[in-house]
Amino acid sequence: MLVILTLCISLSSGIPIQDKFLSMYKIVEKGTPNTLDYRLFYTKDGVPISAFHDIPLYSGTSNKIVNMVVEIPRWTNAKMEISKEDPLNPIKQDIKKGKLRYVNNVFPYHGYMWNYGALPQTWEDPNHVDHCTNAKGDNDPIDAIEIGAKIATRGEIKQVKVLGVLAMIDEGETDWKLVTIDVNDPLAEKVNDISDIKREMPGILEATRDWFRIYKVPTGKPMNEFGFNGEWQSSEYAHGIIKETHNYWNNLMNNKEAAPGISTANTSLDKTQGYISATEAEKIVSQHPDPSPDVPDVDVSVHNQAFVQRTVAENVCQKTA
Repeated sequence: MLVILTLCISLSSGIPIQDKFLSMYKIVEKGTPNTLDYRLFYTKDGVPISAFHDIPLYSGTSNKIVNMVVEIPRWTNAKMEISKEDPLNPIKQDIKKGKLRYVNNVFPYHGYMWNYGALPQTWEDPNHVDHCTNAKGDNDPIDAIEIGAKIATRGEIKQVKVLGVLAMIDEGETDWKLVTIDVNDPLAEKVNDISDIKREMPGILEATRDWFRIYKVPTGKPMNEFGFNGEWQSSEYAHGIIKETHNYWNNLMNNKEAAPGISTANTSLDKTQGYISATEAEKIVSQHPDPSPDVPDVDVSVHNQAFVQRTVAENVCQKTA
């Protein structure tokens, strides 16, 4: 049994669309949710594609609106991510010590407080030391949070405005966190930069930094650190980081030695070393099991709270004039 989910992309009448490529994708669900086999593959015109490489970074003719692949909807815990290593880079749940990984509910938060995902066709190069963070890239597509009102669905592809970026340093690696908003969100016309978020959504940037600082502590990891003394950088700066990581991705796609462990298999970039035929791509997807109607329950412990003693105060509850 092949399960295909139609995925409509959020489109705004005021945003030009690159071509029919962005009008609709379909998700092919393989394996069973809450198991090690679960995968979400994408197709376009019936041909399997890579979530990492075939979905374009920019939406339409503007380089100001980008496509974001939602891996983790707001308020959920399952640590889903684009798999760099698997052919066609499906979304799957991260595994730790042989078990599915769930992010702790670090008080007062529950799971992820925004829609969380990544920008396709970007790559934080582990061979490059950023001159601002003095740390190498984390070997992943660049991460993005989407702060709009709507709770996304897993695998949804959103067109988002980039509002700023936080330079997180996770276990010695640069791990940029973009802050974005869906172009169709009611606040989208009012927010264009970090200062606008502070005005329209007071407290969310401070809570976000707090969450990124402490979310791994319950697993025995140290608190994360930040470049720029933890200050959010502007939309302009964020677009510079996006352009830089897109260039690193281009190098990845044309240089077999850039990152041997990453699959560059794709079905639309015929000049790259990872290009494969539709037949080859269909074979990759068909090798995965179909979903079972019997979905196992998530262990109740996933909903437990965890408590962390902060060492840095965050002014989440701001007094307004």
